[in-house]
Amino acid sequence: MTTQALELFRSVPRYLTARAIGSYVPGLVSGPLSTLRLVNRKDPEPLGEGWARVRPILSGICGSDLATISGRSSFYFSPLVSMPFVPGHEVVGELVDDVDGLAAGTRVVLEPVLSCRARGLEPCVNCASGVTGRCDRVTAGHVSPGLQTGYCADTGGGWSRLFVAHRSQLHPVPGELSDRRAVLIEPLSCAIHAALRARIEPNAEVLLIGAGTVGLLVLLALKELARPGRITVVAKHGVQREWAEGFGATEVVSPPEAIGEVRRSTRAMKLRPERGQSYLLGGVDVAIDCVGSRSSLDLALRTTRAGGRIVMAGIPVQGADLTPLWFRELELVGAYTGGVETIGKERRHAFEVATQLAGSWPLDGMVGATYPLRRWREAIDHSLAAGKLGTLKVAFEPHAE
Repeated sequence: MTTQALELFRSVPRYLTARAIGSYVPGLVSGPLSTLRLVNRKDPEPLGEGWARVRPILSGICGSDLATISGRSSFYFSPLVSMPFVPGHEVVGELVDDVDGLAAGTRVVLEPVLSCRARGLEPCVNCASGVTGRCDRVTAGHVSPGLQTGYCADTGGGWSRLFVAHRSQLHPVPGELSDRRAVLIEPLSCAIHAALRARIEPNAEVLLIGAGTVGLLVLLALKELARPGRITVVAKHGVQREWAEGFGATEVVSPPEAIGEVRRSTRAMKLRPERGQSYLLGGVDVAIDCVGSRSSLDLALRTTRAGGRIVMAGIPVQGADLTPLWFRELELVGAYTGGVETIGKERRHAFEVATQLAGSWPLDGMVGATYPLRRWREAIDHSLAAGKLGTLKVAFEPHAE
């Protein structure tokens, strides 16, 4: 049997061309430069004990997916993936097989990291402590290299009608939670992790750069899990501004306004170098970059007070001037994906917390459009221009026609 899937294949010329000019010519990344193709693949089979097949209901299109497709992701990742692979790691689906206490037909969300347990290995130090996002063995074991489902040739991914997952990756979804809320649990768990990695002190000044799905979910997580003072959100598009205001941001500004707003709110001193952007002496206590571009990290570095903290919550695609990191003795912290977290005096899994909060937070409308697999070019174009088009999250509905 075969299953329909979107497959990403290796093509260095297309990748490099997309990297060079894809952002300047709309439609190239989903058209002649695309490294995606709609195929019929052999149905994936469980990869051993504890594995099961999953039928995706909805699968989100993530910023990291778009970075990969458009040639903006770093070559650092090349040994951490196996090709050709089926993307899609933000998934709500239905179990096809019984597996270790979960019955076939159970609705589940995917925790995408392919950690030691999934690979049939004794836990590394990080996996043993529940921090599976830091697993040291994502290229080892009986499963092909892949830091996550959606980047591994053996497992398939959510941009298909069938993939396989290990029981350690599967979390049941409460019956009352809609599919459009459930598909946000994975990015919500990442947002919870980022908010906790920020280590916000009470009444701290926070700059949140980016108000796409990740930025808005981090904003909610900060409001729920920390006690910040002012939260200034940098939003590029009108729809993002509206959502950020609705989610309780203290101030929402455009990127060109950000340095001036932080200067006013923190009473910092603004300096202008001979070349390049202005920067502050003083600034926010914590900046969280939910974009990952050169300009967003540059803004974080130039607006954070000496000794402050910067959290990288968006996948970085380009370098920035790190002089402020050295001169102002800043802490630069990565925030990849959620695992077992310390929340107050408790140790809880980020997916457990995310599932609970997905039912109570105002998430309706965040998934603004869904597409069947056959309309994948439209879906990718929509995702690349989502902010301009007034959309936050685009998802595939793999079994729709």
